[in-house]
Amino acid sequence: MSAKWSVKTQLPVHYTVFESFDLFNPENNALLFDGQNSSQKSLRRVVVVDDYVERLHGERIRQYFQYYEIEYRLISLSVSEDNKSMDTVFQVIEELNAFEVSRRSEPVIAIGGGVLMDIVGLAANLFRRGIPYIRVPTTLLGVVDAAIGAKTAVNFQGHKNRIGTFYPPLAAILDTTLLQTLSDRQISNGIAEILKIALVKDAELFELLENYGAAILSSKCQNPEAVPIIRRSVQGMLEDLESNLWEEKLERLVDYGHTFCPTLELKAVPKLLHGEAVAVDMAISVMLAYQRSLVTYQEVERIYNFMRSVRLPLLHPICTPELLYAALQSTTKHRNGLQRFPLTVGIGAAQFFHDITYEEIKTAVKAIAQLEPNAAMQTSL
Repeated sequence: MSAKWSVKTQLPVHYTVFESFDLFNPENNALLFDGQNSSQKSLRRVVVVDDYVERLHGERIRQYFQYYEIEYRLISLSVSEDNKSMDTVFQVIEELNAFEVSRRSEPVIAIGGGVLMDIVGLAANLFRRGIPYIRVPTTLLGVVDAAIGAKTAVNFQGHKNRIGTFYPPLAAILDTTLLQTLSDRQISNGIAEILKIALVKDAELFELLENYGAAILSSKCQNPEAVPIIRRSVQGMLEDLESNLWEEKLERLVDYGHTFCPTLELKAVPKLLHGEAVAVDMAISVMLAYQRSLVTYQEVERIYNFMRSVRLPLLHPICTPELLYAALQSTTKHRNGLQRFPLTVGIGAAQFFHDITYEEIKTAVKAIAQLEPNAAMQTSL
């Protein structure tokens, strides 16, 4: 008779998301966060930045760690969706190994956009079977979405985020003063993810966006009205993530705008930023909801008018019904064989559907194209 053992355990998860402004000012010690209650800080850090951050803030970051007499290594990477790959992850791991980063007391700091944070997070997860890391987002999309969740991922063989893990950071530090150097297009890109939360679960947030979205864009989130909008968005995102961090439940409200999006983002010419691809996905989803009488035409107009006001696209030349239906089929496989397609019910609520058809998509695209005859999006904002 053979023996059999059953092992059951739990892994407690705790990470911190907090605001801290003017991070690279030596009087602000937030970057020294190590998750410990003691005042004794480890005196070694690997800091990974993207090349844009290096150009803008590299000297201030160096001065910061020199001020605190920290032994550090600053690694600058040129990253994009085109090289969001395991090769870049291994490049980071080589640097971690050369610096001999400890397993627990020397958190790696990732300062940059979502691609950079994904790469560093995956590297941190793989190195020594997991070392702590800290995310410092430098884009609006990073602040409200990419930095505050648990996922890490890279692209593989033409598929977006096909290789990845769930590995939360030790902390995500949100500094909106870093957003003032962004282009309008990058701010608009982040507003798309805020709009996602508003449409599926927060009607009051949508009203705030309607009233102040254009001001957020023009001020690059430096106006007082940006504060409650960003905080409500982060709170809404974390509420959904906390109860389903490992995605055991595949019906996720935060997947709104992410059905067609992965295919659009990788195949679109001219290229779409992630938030722009999410925006196109949401615009099509809103029309699908209208066709099913889940939203009124007045609500459709409110949503589309807001998107236009913050320069988000409603459509892209690549959006043929054939490509979109193929994208839906691909996402359905990722969602374990069911569409699990979230559609808004009014503004501020959503339901999941498993029966979206090719003909519905074709009708929706045609309707949006009639509203947006110049579907070729301008990408030089």
